[in-house]
Parts: sequence; C-alpha cells; structure tokens
Amino acid sequence: MGTADARWKRFVLPLDVFWVRLADDKAVPRLGLGATTADVKASLFLLTPKVGVRLLDEPKIKCDFLTGFRYWHLGQNLHFSPSILNLNFSASQNWVDPLVGSRIESPLSSRFVVTVFGDVGGWGTGSQLEYQVGGVLGYKLKETATLQAGYRYLAVNYRGGGVRQPVFDAHLSGVVLGVTFDLK
Repeated sequence: MGTADARWKRFVLPLDVFWVRLADDKAVPRLGLGATTADVKASLFLLTPKVGVRLLDEPKIKCDFLTGFRYWHLGQNLHFSPSILNLNFSASQNWVDPLVGSRIESPLSSRFVVTVFGDVGGWGTGSQLEYQVGGVLGYKLKETATLQAGYRYLAVNYRGGGVRQPVFDAHLSGVVLGVTFDLK
C-alpha cells in the first residue's frame, strides 16, 4: 500500500495504490479426481487517483475537497495437481467507481498533526456502494519528515451482471504506518 500527494497552490493530486496477493496449497482427500494437491491464489489491486482543491488553508486547519475514481481488479486461480481431468479454474473481475471525498488536517501541537479522510462512491456505476474512512496521527521528526500511524476502513458492495453474476461484498481494514516526506 502506498500513497503520493502532489500540490500546486490550492490544487491537490493524491494517488493511492493497494495490492495484495494471497496463496496457499493443500493436500486434497481422494475424491476420484486424480488430484493430490490444490493451489489457490487470490489477488486484489486498487488504484485511486484523485484531484482536489484546498477549500480552507489556515494554520490551525486545512480542508481538501476531492473527486476521482477507484479502479478495482480481483483475480483468483485454482489449480489441481496432477490434473488428469484438467481441473484448473481462473477468473477475474474489474470495475471502476467514481468517488467524492474530503480530507481534514489539523496540528495538535508543534510536533503532532492529525488527519482524517473519507470518500464515498459507486452508486451503481461499478459497485453498488463503496466508502472509506480513516485517520492518522503524525509526529514531525523534522520540518520535511513526518512519522504517521493510524487506521483505515474500506468497504465495497459489488454485484456484477452477466451470466456468472459475481459478488464481492468486503470490508478491508487495518493499521496504517508510514512516513511522509515534504519535497518543497
């Protein structure tokens, strides 16, 4: 997971990237299929470019309005080995959701800063609904580097059309750790 943020005057361009790959293999019981092991792989890739404007830029509070989209790619593979009956399955799903959101940043002291953020999207264009909320507490190591820790929660409710009608109703959440560098 990574983020980048470019700013020019009151314009902001945040970019968020998320990638995860999970894999496992297990022995399978004798089912008469000729396979002794099953290998499964699942991957998730998210790309979220946004563009925004800083509505409020005061020393005690900064507020950004953002809009953009989130691209989703889900992939899964199931491979049986040995595969006498060619029991290999692979599928993927892609969709794009438009988003609107905001970000608020406020210093707590000369060293500590808190940032809360959120967005919402989907509205039936890709997913039925998706939303994200989060917050981070930053500690300024020096003027150009901030150590951050926080929490992020992302929920999506996708109902695909077509013959297979895939469903992806998930909640991704967890601790966020990072370092921000100001390249002014």
